Amino acid sequence: MSVGTEAAAVRRVVVLGAGTMGQGIAQVMANAGYVTHLYDVDAARIGRAIESIKQATDRLVQKGKMLNEARSELIGALVPTPDLAQACADVDLVIESAPEQIELKVGLLREVKALAPERAILGTNTSSLSITEIGTRIGAAARTIGLHFFNPPPVMELLEVVRGLGTDEGVVATSLALAKRIGKTPIVVNDMPGFATSRLGVVIGAEAMRMLESGVASAEDIDRAMELGYRHPMGPLKLTDLVGLDVRLMILEHLHREIGEQFRPPAILRQMVRAGRLGKKTGEGFYRWTESGPVPVTHKR
Repeated sequence: MSVGTEAAAVRRVVVLGAGTMGQGIAQVMANAGYVTHLYDVDAARIGRAIESIKQATDRLVQKGKMLNEARSELIGALVPTPDLAQACADVDLVIESAPEQIELKVGLLREVKALAPERAILGTNTSSLSITEIGTRIGAAARTIGLHFFNPPPVMELLEVVRGLGTDEGVVATSLALAKRIGKTPIVVNDMPGFATSRLGVVIGAEAMRMLESGVASAEDIDRAMELGYRHPMGPLKLTDLVGLDVRLMILEHLHREIGEQFRPPAILRQMVRAGRLGKKTGEGFYRWTESGPVPVTHKR
C-alpha cells in the first residue's frame, strides 16, 4: 500500500513552530475541523500564539464574519503541546514551520520521523529550500512534501504544493484534497530552487529595493505603483516587511547560490537586517508599524 493511501484519512495534524506562519497555519487547520497540535521549543510562544488566534477570531465574530459556535469549535480543536513526542503521537500530517534554515528543518523533521507513525505525511512550509534534499536527509523521501502557505495563512488563498523527486504521488493527491478542505486553491510545482512563487516574488521585491536604493521613488510610491498599476493587493516593500526582511534575505542568498546573479541581495536589505529592522515583527522595516498600520519612513541613500 502506498504512503498516500495509508495517509489519505487525515484527522490529526501537528504544526511545528508557533511563530507568525505556524500560528496562522494552525488556525487554518483547526478552522477546517482538524485536531491541531501546536508545538514550539518555546512553550510561552505557544501560549501567545493561541491567545492571538483567540483575539483574531473574536474580532471575526464581532464583525459578523464568523459564528460564535464556529469560533468555539476552532478554539476547541487547537491543542497546545510543548512536548514533541506527545505532539507527534498518532498524527497523520506534520506541517513544519521553523525558520528558513535547512539544518534546523532537517534536524527537527528527523526527530519527528522517529516519533510519528509511519503513515504520517511530513510537510514543510519552506518557501525555497529543496524538498528532495530534506526528504532524503531525513530518510523519508516518499512522504515528504512542500506545503507552502502564504502570509497571513487564514486570508491568503494559495497553497503551493511542492513535489520532491521521491515524493509519493499518493502524498501529492492527499495534499491536494487537503488544500480544498481547508479552503485553499493549490498549485503543484516540481522541486526547483524558489519553486514558483518565491522565485517570482523575490525578484520583484529585490528590484523594488534597488529602486529605493537608487532614489527612483519613495517606498510608498513604489508600492503604490504595483498596487494600482498591476493590481497587486500589497506592494513588494510592504510585503517584505510583513514576511520579514531576514526571511527575504535568507531566500535571496539561497537563490543567489543556486541560480545566479539576478538574485544577489540588495545592499539596503543587508544593512537593514544588520540594524535589526526586520519589518512588522520588530516594528520597523521599509515602514514603521503602528497599531493603526504601516507609516512611511524616509530612507537615506
